[in-house]
Amino acid sequence: MSEPVGLRARKKVRTRDAIADAAISLFLARGFDQVSVADIAATAEVSKPTLFRYFATKEDLILHRFADHSGEAARVVRDRQPDVAPVAALHRHFRAGLDRFEPVTGLNDHPEVVAFHRLVFTTPSLAGRLLQYMLDDEGALAAVLAAGVQGRLLAAQVIAVQRVLARTNWQKIADGRPARDVQPEAIADADQAFTQLRRATSGS
Repeated sequence: MSEPVGLRARKKVRTRDAIADAAISLFLARGFDQVSVADIAATAEVSKPTLFRYFATKEDLILHRFADHSGEAARVVRDRQPDVAPVAALHRHFRAGLDRFEPVTGLNDHPEVVAFHRLVFTTPSLAGRLLQYMLDDEGALAAVLAAGVQGRLLAAQVIAVQRVLARTNWQKIADGRPARDVQPEAIADADQAFTQLRRATSGS
């Protein structure tokens, strides 16, 4: 008898998570360029073809955590209430992430999260792949904003604001400050950045 669909799906999730966890542990211990796909497959106890069924590239093994947020800005704008402007909705969403100390905001001081971000930011191939994720997010956001160049410009500004805020928060924590100490500054920075963006875009 074949396995129930739900059980197969759960097994796939567990396999994907096991592969990703093995990869990240090896990358953090040895460095991205010093770990081969074969090393990761052996540690996760899967074949290389199985690994590539879940992750198309070596970079995706670590950047899937960012990919899990793919299209998030577009979803926030698309799902907002009719009386809420796009930039206001995005501001609220980013603030909520700061309140929850979400790693994607840079405001998280768990040692593995800090090390994870350091690895991404200092490894050229990972930084380049992350840029592509951001460009994809920018395109998705532009598609739900105003048509034409104005929508594309606003989308580019929003993604840039989020990137700068997150990188600033991470750098303060990487320099040794606890997240709760950085949080008031992170909130103030986010409020200022989104307020300036809203004014620059005439209340969008």
